[in-house]
Amino acid sequence: MLTTSPVLVGRDEELALVEASLRAARQGAGRAVFLLGDAGIGKSRLASESAFRAVASGLAVLRGRSSAVGAAMPFRPIAEALLSLFRIGGPPQDPELAPYRSALSGLVPEWRGANPPDQTTSLVETAEAVLRLLAAVGRDPSSGQEPGCLLVIEDLHDADAETLSVIEYLVDNLAGLPVFLLVTLRPGAGAADDLARASGRRRSAVLAELRPLTPDQVRLVAESCLGAGAGQLPQPLTDKLVQDSEGNPFVVEELLSGMVAANVLRGGADGWRVSGDLSIDVPATVVHSVAQRVGRLSPVGRELLHSAAVLGRRFAVPVLKLVTGLDDRSLLVHLRAGIDAQLISPSGPVADWYEFRHALTTEALLADLLPGERAAIAVRAAAAVEQAYPGLPGDWCQQVAVLRLTAGDTRGAALLFAQAGQAALRDGAVTSAVSLLEHAHTLMSGTGPGEDAGTVLEVLVYTLVETGRLDRALQLADTLPLTGPGALNDARAAALHTRLAWGAVSALRHEEAAARVALVRRLLGRFDSASITPALDVVEANLVLAGLGAAGEPGGTGAASEAEAEAGPARTNQAERLARRAADDAERAGLPEVACQALQFLALLERRHGFDRADACLERLLALATEHGLTTWRLDALLRLGANEFMRNGTGEQLARAHRAAVELGAIVLVHTAEATMASQAVFRGEYATARALTDRCAGATARLRHVDNHQYVLLTRAALAAHQGRRREMEQQLAEFHRWDGDRSLKMPLVFGHCRAMCSLLEEDREQALIEMDNARAWEDENPTVFYFNGRYGLRPLLRALTGRATEAEHELVRADPGAGLLWNRQFERLAYAVHQGRAGRTEEAERAVAQAREAAAPFLMARHLGLRLVAEAALADGWGDPVPWLRTAEEYFHGAGVPAVASACRDLLRRAGATIPQRRSGSDRVPPELRRQGLTAREYEVLLLLGPRLGNQEIAGRLYISPRTVEKHVASLLTKTGQTHRAALCDYAARFGPMDADPSDEPLAR
Repeated sequence: MLTTSPVLVGRDEELALVEASLRAARQGAGRAVFLLGDAGIGKSRLASESAFRAVASGLAVLRGRSSAVGAAMPFRPIAEALLSLFRIGGPPQDPELAPYRSALSGLVPEWRGANPPDQTTSLVETAEAVLRLLAAVGRDPSSGQEPGCLLVIEDLHDADAETLSVIEYLVDNLAGLPVFLLVTLRPGAGAADDLARASGRRRSAVLAELRPLTPDQVRLVAESCLGAGAGQLPQPLTDKLVQDSEGNPFVVEELLSGMVAANVLRGGADGWRVSGDLSIDVPATVVHSVAQRVGRLSPVGRELLHSAAVLGRRFAVPVLKLVTGLDDRSLLVHLRAGIDAQLISPSGPVADWYEFRHALTTEALLADLLPGERAAIAVRAAAAVEQAYPGLPGDWCQQVAVLRLTAGDTRGAALLFAQAGQAALRDGAVTSAVSLLEHAHTLMSGTGPGEDAGTVLEVLVYTLVETGRLDRALQLADTLPLTGPGALNDARAAALHTRLAWGAVSALRHEEAAARVALVRRLLGRFDSASITPALDVVEANLVLAGLGAAGEPGGTGAASEAEAEAGPARTNQAERLARRAADDAERAGLPEVACQALQFLALLERRHGFDRADACLERLLALATEHGLTTWRLDALLRLGANEFMRNGTGEQLARAHRAAVELGAIVLVHTAEATMASQAVFRGEYATARALTDRCAGATARLRHVDNHQYVLLTRAALAAHQGRRREMEQQLAEFHRWDGDRSLKMPLVFGHCRAMCSLLEEDREQALIEMDNARAWEDENPTVFYFNGRYGLRPLLRALTGRATEAEHELVRADPGAGLLWNRQFERLAYAVHQGRAGRTEEAERAVAQAREAAAPFLMARHLGLRLVAEAALADGWGDPVPWLRTAEEYFHGAGVPAVASACRDLLRRAGATIPQRRSGSDRVPPELRRQGLTAREYEVLLLLGPRLGNQEIAGRLYISPRTVEKHVASLLTKTGQTHRAALCDYAARFGPMDADPSDEPLAR
């Protein structure tokens, strides 16, 4: 008789936790729960009960398990969980999942064609995609289920590194989603246990450690297993079960099975009675129980189960058929016998898969085999898998590698582990890829030197570079022999060290990169290097910009001359020549990806000659990528062309089309690049609500995905969004975050000065500080390659210098001749600067014509258009030209409505000086927050209060508002009385709550 309890005993607290978590998921409050416990303690039973209750309440259930046998397959339990739900109904069709289909293509069969061959997916992108998919499953109205879903991942202690990373990501980001994540694992040292306990400490998840059953609970399990009533079992029996099981319910069931099988526990009409010695060897109880059940099977049935155990806890019927040589009917007969013996059970809805009832069952069967028997089965099993699954797709490659190792074929196992590592890398499982290749390298090292050993090491080095583990890659590369067994030929060695050089450049380790370049240069004369030199030239182009000369240039020495090291333009010219040569040579050599890399780099450098030339590089890149099916490079070219289009004419249609294409492709990084660029363009256009929505949409994702370049740009766009509304405190907060993301080493640094701080200073009417910031941007650009052109150098700075009388017409002509001055954003200010010069010289008609040209160029830029009018009106009033009064009225109206009091006050002051009537806005101003209006604050007092937030002195406030310091003093005294603050410092703290940096001028101001 086989004994299994039909009820769950002693887990009331855990079931209450499950019920609460299911309710939370239905309400959109995601939660993660880790169930920790020893083998047999009831984790799987509790997980099954949770799944049953979820299904009963209408939730979708996804369930997967890690494998304890063989090398861990990347994402296996995640993929199994998704397939468990999608096999029949297919994945959800939520359009919001479109950008994530390519990231999920390795996990969801229906989306396997979504990932182009040139597009790789990072681990964090996959984790974000899984998170989005679960959210979609939880809210899918077409499923006919209630909102919410349950994801069960069992045996996390056996999971691969990628699965652990995904689980950690899910745990930290489930809040607000209709998802309940339930994870089971054994406690103890290991990455899974560390993950669970760390999640519990930071309160991202709930830890539930399953404790051994109490004596009373052990008795209830025994009564349930044997169908006995309360108190009907002999006391010696329950005492023995309590003593030997140590509260483990699985062991209780196995002990009872062993006792019944040994005929020392007998049932009859008068109930259960003990008829012999109850002593059973523990901890060998389970092994003994399994062996007894196996022993009752036929010899063929026993052989089948032993073969299945070698294949793993979960095994495929087609493979088992090949290993055993049984026909279909015989195979099913013996599988049924294993099911009846409670040793195995079907696994999932697919009939071709079975699994052992418990991990301990598998271990017991393996322990029953001699090493030679196990090796012989492994040989047959490896051959069977290779026959059943040609090419060893999926995790079969790793499974056969383990079987080869069990069979004693170390070299064959190493090559298969290397093959599996390369496949894992293609699927984005970088951690597993490195682990598998390191394992292959270790195994191969024990077999002695040879060509295979060198090949495995070569692949490992490439993988380490691709995954950012540069130090380890350099270390291993230096162990490759130069001659003899295991040595690479010159061409392969040159290619490998060129890739290492590029990795070093990307990590800003220029000295290391230069050393590798020198090594490659020494090898080039020994073979046809046409396939190597283009990539090498791209590396050297980057080194030149970093201040190192190019050994490949005519007359080059491998080190920069003093003049080159000091002059950014000289380095840029040399880098441009190298990049151009690389692009041409790569095309001739049939290296389209290297050519695209060179053209992308060249397009940035060509901007300084004009955007027509930059666009020509991008058009060439686009054609090349289209011709060779390089989808990611094609999208990259479209995005860059869209960015250039805006810079030239202020329109964003092409960028919007590229963004839609990126969404359809599922290129997550490019989607975020497009959205960040679209947000930046919205800031320039003065569409602040749009910019805020776009940055809010992608800021969290770019941070979670660790896309540093994109996230830096998002942070700078947020800083600019605040700066272009005069919100200094908010701007500085975003800039501080930008610097925390390594912004000081970024080519985006000029944006900090010219695009953010200078603009904010202008909106504070601090023209001197704005000039200082733009001078800082220019100084940075003089020493570094210029890739951003909206930092004031070609428009706003010349205008401010003209207004202050620091620039001559000759200086302006030099600016005007630069291609950067023709970009629409710059042209509006350059034309105004020209108007100032012409008006000052008495050339009135020329000045007015220039203002008209400026206003035409400024049409797409709402805030800048009014700021330009405010600035040029001052010069027009002073020099007697133009029509400054309407300009000032227009600007005052805008800045008053936008909540920028300093500029609005300056416009009103200039109108006074012009003798014009001034809009009366202070009485009953709707810009004063309701809380302050209730305290009796006037509009002027509110303006003073706003400037107290950054703790400006009376003199500074007077200068900003164009009133006297004495008047400011009176307003401060009145504010102290009306607000109830006891002193000026307290009033400043109070004022900071209402500053314009915290309000959206498009909305009614609200008291904080």
